[in-house]
Parts: sequence; structure tokens; C-alpha cells
Amino acid sequence: MFEIESDLHTHTIASGHAYSTVDEMAKGAFINDIKLIAITDHGPQLPGGPHLYHFGNINVIPNKLYGVTILKGVEANILDEGKLDLEADLLKTLDFVSAGIHRQTGHSLKNKEDYTEATIKAMENPYLDMITHPVQKEYPLDLDKVARAAAENNVILEINASSYSSKKESIRGIKSESIKLLKLAKKYGFQIAINSDAHFHKEVGDYSNLDFIFNSKDYDRNLIVNRSQESVLNYLRLREQRLKELKKTI
Repeated sequence: MFEIESDLHTHTIASGHAYSTVDEMAKGAFINDIKLIAITDHGPQLPGGPHLYHFGNINVIPNKLYGVTILKGVEANILDEGKLDLEADLLKTLDFVSAGIHRQTGHSLKNKEDYTEATIKAMENPYLDMITHPVQKEYPLDLDKVARAAAENNVILEINASSYSSKKESIRGIKSESIKLLKLAKKYGFQIAINSDAHFHKEVGDYSNLDFIFNSKDYDRNLIVNRSQESVLNYLRLREQRLKELKKTI
């Protein structure tokens, strides 16, 4: 329906405030005709988040469940100076690494300049694949600066469907800013992911809040990294090559 076959931002009960298991999330993806999902539970600094051992043992999860490809990942927390709450020794073992700014994680970021600088610094981490919900009222970013950094560092920026749910739009979603991301992607050449941020299995691949994106004159499906399973797998192949080159320099 929405021409998006993958979902790179989902949470399980391991996040502490989500309500489905990995198995249930995979079933939800299958039912909603989603071919690939990333399991991206919150980093340990978020209250209720999983212990470091969760990420150290995450590869016990099969690569496929119910025919759905499963990427093992994280939504890490961006802290002061752009640090993430997982170290490189764990990040490098994951299939997909995303990060965003969240409340109650111990950071001392106070304003738009702080949020922007920390986000850009986080994007310099070679293991980071995606910035989650870069559009949000609580932690506003200078989108032009962030977009340029995304292009320079091969980092994906997210359009988050959950931000436009009836429960969250008043505190997070800004439609004009999400449309601006589409324009900036064309201008600077970074990729966008359209994700559910599902915290319950029935939300996986639900982009029904994003008609304003799909109907925008600036929407170009070719800009969307998770438009298909193959487009995500192609991104991951390029990611693997990039990290191999990085390893040679260390």
C-alpha cells in the first residue's frame, strides 16, 4: 500500500516500554507484508532499557522468522558530545545501528545548538547507520546542518511514523520539517528511511500516518533506503565494505 517493504525501527519487550516479543514482531511484519525489519531496542541509558548483555547475545536471534529478514540492531542514545551509550566493541557486532536523543538518559544537552552539535558528532561514529526522529519538538535540530553531515558521513535520516500518531503528534511531529527532509535529501544526496518506530507488533510497517509524505510533490521513492528488502541489503553490502576499509586503517 505504501510501497515500503522494510521497517528499520522497531522495539520489543526488551526496551521496557514496548509490548511484543521478537517472535511477535516478526509475525506482525509478515501479516503486514513487510519483508525485513530491524530490531532496534533502546540503549541501556534509557530507563527500562536492556542490559549490555542483551546486545552481546543478540545474534542468537535467527536471521529469518516467518520468512521475514531480521536485522539485529539498537537505537542507541545520543549523549553529551555525541557519544553513544554502546561502545564500539558491541556496535561493530550489530547489523544496524541507529541513534537518537531521548529524555532521562543522563545527557546535559539544553538547546537547539547543543542537540545539533551532539547529533552531528554522533554521525562521525563509523558504526552509526541512522539518526532516529531527527524531527521532534522536544529536541529541535538545525536540519540543514544535520542533512549536510548525513551526506558527508553516509548516515540515513529517518521520517518517523510514530511521531504523527494521535498520541505523539502534539509533542513530536512537525509535518513541514519532515517534508523539508525530502527536499534536503534531494539537495545533499543522503538517504531517508521511513519507519514505524513500532512498540507493538501490529504497528510494524504501519505508515498510515504519513499520507502527507507519500502525497508530497517532493516525495521520491528512490530516496528511501528501505523502499524494498533489496535496497536495504544493498545498503548493508556497502556498509560492510566501508567497515572493512575502516578495519584496515585501525
